Formats: sequence, C-alpha cells, structure tokens
Amino acid sequence: MISVNDVSMRLGSKLLFEHANWHLVPGRHYGLVGANGTGKSTLIRLLSGTLHPEGGAIARPAELRLGTLQQDQFQADEHSPLDVVLMGRPALWAALQEKARLLPADGGTLHEADGHRLGELESVIADHNGYTAEAEAASILQGLGIAPARHRRPTHELSGGFRLRVLLAQTLFQSPEVLLLDEPTNHLDLPSIRWLEAHLRGFAGTVVVASHDRQFLNAVCDHIVDVDYEQLTLYPGNYDRFLAAKQLAEEQKQAEISNAEKKQAEMQQFIDRFRAKATKARQAQSRVKQLERIEMPTIKRTSRQYPRFAFKPHRPSGQEALALSGVHKAYGSHVVLERVSFEIKRGEKVAVVGPNGVGKSTLLMIVAGRLPVDGGTVRMGYEVSAGYFAQDHRDALRGGVSVYDWLRSQRPDAEVGALRGTLGRVLFSGDDALKPVGALSGGEAARLLLAGLMLRRDNLLLLDEPTNHLDLEGREALMRGLQEFEGTVLFVSHDRHVVSTVAGRVLALTEQGLQDFPGGYQAYLAAQGQDFLSVEQRAAHRGPQSVGNAPGGAEDYAQRKARRREATRLRRRVEQLERRIADLEATLDELQRLSAAPDYFERVGWETVRVDEARKAGLQDELRQIVGEWETAAGELESVQEAG
Repeated sequence: MISVNDVSMRLGSKLLFEHANWHLVPGRHYGLVGANGTGKSTLIRLLSGTLHPEGGAIARPAELRLGTLQQDQFQADEHSPLDVVLMGRPALWAALQEKARLLPADGGTLHEADGHRLGELESVIADHNGYTAEAEAASILQGLGIAPARHRRPTHELSGGFRLRVLLAQTLFQSPEVLLLDEPTNHLDLPSIRWLEAHLRGFAGTVVVASHDRQFLNAVCDHIVDVDYEQLTLYPGNYDRFLAAKQLAEEQKQAEISNAEKKQAEMQQFIDRFRAKATKARQAQSRVKQLERIEMPTIKRTSRQYPRFAFKPHRPSGQEALALSGVHKAYGSHVVLERVSFEIKRGEKVAVVGPNGVGKSTLLMIVAGRLPVDGGTVRMGYEVSAGYFAQDHRDALRGGVSVYDWLRSQRPDAEVGALRGTLGRVLFSGDDALKPVGALSGGEAARLLLAGLMLRRDNLLLLDEPTNHLDLEGREALMRGLQEFEGTVLFVSHDRHVVSTVAGRVLALTEQGLQDFPGGYQAYLAAQGQDFLSVEQRAAHRGPQSVGNAPGGAEDYAQRKARRREATRLRRRVEQLERRIADLEATLDELQRLSAAPDYFERVGWETVRVDEARKAGLQDELRQIVGEWETAAGELESVQEAG
C-alpha cells in the first residue's frame, strides 16, 4: 500500500507540508480536509505519482491499481460517454477496438490469421467480463445522472459539468484498489451525490477523497487526514468526530500553554521579590535557572482562515417579497420552466433543489431580471432590492480591475474605511486588495462577490450555488451570515448541510413541475422516502405524536399497510429482474466461452460469427435495460423501507 515518508512540498515559496508521514491502510476511506490552498490537490497528485515530492519519498507498489480523475478531461470528446467509461479498462477497450477492426464487413472474407487473432481477443474480453462491462458502465453513468439516451451520443454535446461526471464514471469503472478523488461532488446534483455516497460506502478498496462537503465526508469516510500546520494529521472517524477531536486537542494544548505561562509568572514573581534579599538570593538564583529550563509548548499557526459574512439590509421590504405566477421559459423547443408559481414572504429563507438541467439557475436569473420570461409574471414586493450571486463568476469579474476597485464599483459612495473593512472581513488584507479580479481563484472570487452583496445591503439575496468554491470554513461562515440575515433569501445549492441548516422551506424543481415543502429539507427528504441526515434530526422532525398519528392509529396503520404492500411488490420485482440479469449474464458468458475457443472462427464460418455477434449485441442491450430497471426498483424499495 502507499506510504508517505518524511515528505516535504512547496508551492512556489509557500510551504505546504514538511516531514509529513502517512501510511494508507487497505480498505480505509480517508477524507482530506483543510483550507483552500493548503495542498490537498497536491497531495492527491503526489499519491498518484503525477507529481514528485521535493523531499522524502512516496512508496507505491508497482502493481497497485490506482483510479484517479484525469486532468486531460476533454481528449475523448468525440467518443460517446459509454466508450469513455470503457476506456477506463485499457486492455478491454483495446481488445474491443481491435476486434471491431478485424471483423469483416457484411459479405467480407475472414482471413485465417485474423481468425486466430480474434480467438485471442475473445479470451482477453472474457478475462475482463467484456460482455457485461457495457451494462456495468451504463449503470454507473445512470447513477451519476446521465440518461441512457445520451450514453451513445458524442461526449462534447454534454456540458462541462456532465463531462466531468463521465470522467468520474470512468474512474469508478476502473475497479482500482485505491480511488483518489479530488472534489468528486462538484457539479453533481443531490440524487447523484447520494448515489456516489452509496457506491463508495460499498467500495472494498481504499478511498482518498478531498471534499468540502461535510455531509459527504460524514457518509463516506472512516478516517480524516487534516492538512494543517504544515503537517498531515490522521484522525479516526468521520468529519464530525474529527472536529470534536481536533477541538479537544487544541484545548488541551492551550491548557498546557496556560499552565506553563502560569508557572513562569509565579517563578518570575518570586525572583523579582527576593533577588535583592540576601537571605533569599540563593533561592532566587535557583529559580532563575529553573525558569530558563522551562520549555514553552507552542501552537503552530493554523492555515485555516475564517471569513465573516454579515448581510445587513438597508431597509426592510414589504410583507410579500416575491411572487411568481405561471412562469414559462423555453430555449427553442426545449421547455425548461412551465407554469411555475410561488410566493415568498419577507424573512423567508428558501432553497431551490432538483436535478441538474431542470432549470434552477434559469429560475434565479429570471427572478434577478437577467432573463426574460416567455410567459407568466414575476412581481417584486414593495421596497424590495435584490442582490444576485451568479454560479458562473466570469461575467461579474471581467477585466483587469483590482479587487478594491471592483468592490468600490458596487457602491461608489462607500468610504475607504468601509471598503477596506469589508475586504478584511472576507480575507483580502494588505496587498491582496490590489490583485486583479481576473487572477482570483474560485474561492477568492466567491468571497469577493459575497463582499459586494454585504456592501450593497439588499434585502433579497438571490444566490446560485454560493458555496461551490468555498472551503469548509467559508461555508460555515456563510451559513452563519445567512441565518443572521434579517432579509429574504432564495438560493440554489447541492450542499445538504447548507440547505438543511439555512432553509426553512424547500422548492423542489422536477421535470413534472414544482413542489413546495414548507417544512424545509427534512420535509423534502421525508416526501422522497429518503433517510434523514441523522437519527437526532429524525426524532426532532417527528416530534411528539398526537393521538391521531400515534402508532396503532387508523391513519398510521393504513399508511404502514400500504407501504408493506408496496414493499412486497417491489421486492418481487427486484427478485424477478435479478433472475433475468443472471440468465442474461449466463447466456453471454456461454457465448463468450464458445467464441474464445482457438478454432472458433475457422470452425463455424463467417455467417455464424455474424449471427452470434448480433445476438451478443442484442443481449447486451437487453442487459443494460434490465440493469437500469433493477436500479430503479431497488432504489424505490430502499426508499419505502427507509420510510418505515
């Protein structure tokens, strides 16, 4: 397994870690946490071997199978997503491609040498479960939210976020012993994040994942590696346990320092008091020597920085902050929003959730006045002023202006002290304020845009994925700022911790329309038949049961009976599909075994080969379809069982 031995690494002049040590244990799932810029991505590149340490060494067995996201992510854009995933097993992909080249076109002649080679290729394909591999690849793509209709279309037709999903699917398909994942939940929607969590929890190999998603780290990881103090520190347990353990360790260290300082002060007081007295001079001198021998514990400066986001509306709005009625929006023939209607009252904090591509960003751009509606109305309430945070920062931060000048443009009448103070609160101090906005990192750009909203003092905040580039400290700070904000918030987010903490109401956009959940994220989860974030939250959500809802009540009994019937139906459907999958795989295995025989192609002739290949293709298509149906039915069964 991989070992990090006395490794030191710099990024330019910045020391990331020094004399770091870490031995990866097979089967463990590690989460890498730390502030932006501390070296988490660098560490993953060191582990993968694409980067070499400046000092020390990374020990890695030569035969170890690593799965990691490729940086040249757009090299295979002309291939279909299904083919890109199959490329994750190079030997299988090469065998499939060579077989396709050797098989003659209809009516062609199969040469004897080609027949021998085809037999060899069939053995390679059989060794890699080649005829069920497509079904496996399609299942992973579907789990990550890429619909089967897109599996065989060119990858370049997908958006950048969905192309990253294809690469993630390729990494998972590689069947590695060690998975190295850098921010894998970026660009994933909530259903895809939940699918990935379940997939990684069931992964028997080692996982190293860098993430700023607290709920994801809690669900997937059994150990946390903290990249801080220019060191790597290993903590057992998930992210919540790490937070508690780190806080306790820091408190103990601070107590050691306090005790040492107290002891120093007592000795110094004795020395100062009795040094001049002859009777005590020898004792005072002895204390001086003791004082010199005291070694003060030290705490290295943490790399974590904590911004302070404070949004204070200039004035309150009217009671009704926002109202949409029958809003319709289409891009050409593609309808994105249809008959969307809702109202938001002053002070409400509302999250918009739903799969990618369903129209969440479009909805916010319409409310912000950045897009016209094709039908329906958008009405802002009395005295409402809206501030908008776009998911794509590029349009808002173009040009070579400095951070300071950009912020001043958001409120030209602001005094220098107010501008500098706001920048300081979001971690732009000193010369950082002179950076050109075009050179900012994703996290820096997000903090600057939020600083602009702080300075504008709007009473309605429209935020599209505001936490995407923030580290965990930035996310926690933003959550506090939004919770304390006295105005109204409408925001899009795939971070479940943020949604459950901030939103008192959830609007779920689906292809079937809009659903409103006034009870917040827990009500949304309950309606989806999904589990709550924690046992405590489940108990708090249920609260005291009334007589009508008490176990044994008529309504509760009827619901439980209906769920039992549905669970029985789904269980039978899952079992039926599993039997069909087993039959299809057995048939394909037998066809594969026959075609892998050395004399198969000479013995049966080209016409039989063509018929067998067509049959295999048909069986593979059916297997992909049945696996998709099984995943849907199994997911529905799990949801019904979780709902009780």
